[in-house]
Amino acid sequence: MKAINVINPGLNSSLDIQEVPTPVPGDHDILVKIEATALNRADLLQRQGKYPAPEGAGNILGLEMAGTVEEVGSKVDRLKPGDKVCSLLTGGGYAEYCTVNEAMAIPFPDSLSFVEAAAIPETFLTAYQALNWLGDLQQEETVLIHAAGSGVGTSAIQLARHLFNARILATAGKERKLEAALELGANYVYNYKKDDFSEHIQKDIGEDTVDLVIDFVGGPYWKKNIDLLATDGRLVLLALLGGPKVESINLIPLLSKRLSIQGSTLRSRSEEYK
Repeated sequence: MKAINVINPGLNSSLDIQEVPTPVPGDHDILVKIEATALNRADLLQRQGKYPAPEGAGNILGLEMAGTVEEVGSKVDRLKPGDKVCSLLTGGGYAEYCTVNEAMAIPFPDSLSFVEAAAIPETFLTAYQALNWLGDLQQEETVLIHAAGSGVGTSAIQLARHLFNARILATAGKERKLEAALELGANYVYNYKKDDFSEHIQKDIGEDTVDLVIDFVGGPYWKKNIDLLATDGRLVLLALLGGPKVESINLIPLLSKRLSIQGSTLRSRSEEYK
């Protein structure tokens, strides 16, 4: 089959279409003819040589895909050739075919195109994991979502609105992203390039009122996130776009407000977890 490989990972990398072996499905796997894939930040970082692929993932980019089942393993009983599915991948989406465990394949309706379905797994499952499993968001709680114009950010806004009826605060650096966040369901939006979002949030809804923060920025937002969190508040850290270091940390709020801090990545998790 044809696949897109990264040549010379790093600043001078390039992409090349090459012939590689077509994967063979195991007993519990399906072989999918890929119709669409997606571009994620992890792909960009891997191409730059900054994000090594997990062991066994191979070097082909692409963390999600949508396509048609071409072949099934001997113990597959839920899917059949011709079914349309999308799925998370540890890599391999930039190719004509891939294999995935049957349990990881998500059937999707005809109302979605392959392109739309390919945009679901990585972003929506990452957002769902952060909001529900890790962040334990409850009905009508308040959630602050940073990087609201990103794939995971836009997914998190929609899930927070439709699954939890949450009060949603969103930050982004461009007005068009803030407008999109409002259209998707955010209640308050803040341009971090123009305003101190922490001060504005405290004026709009009060101090210590955020139940959950979904953060992709890291170091620069640490103190503001901690200041905004309510008693028993939770912070889920998914990326470090602003850098990994905090100059000084006051641990008192973690105790006095009983805060919970979690970091997470999805790609490196086990197949069973996914």
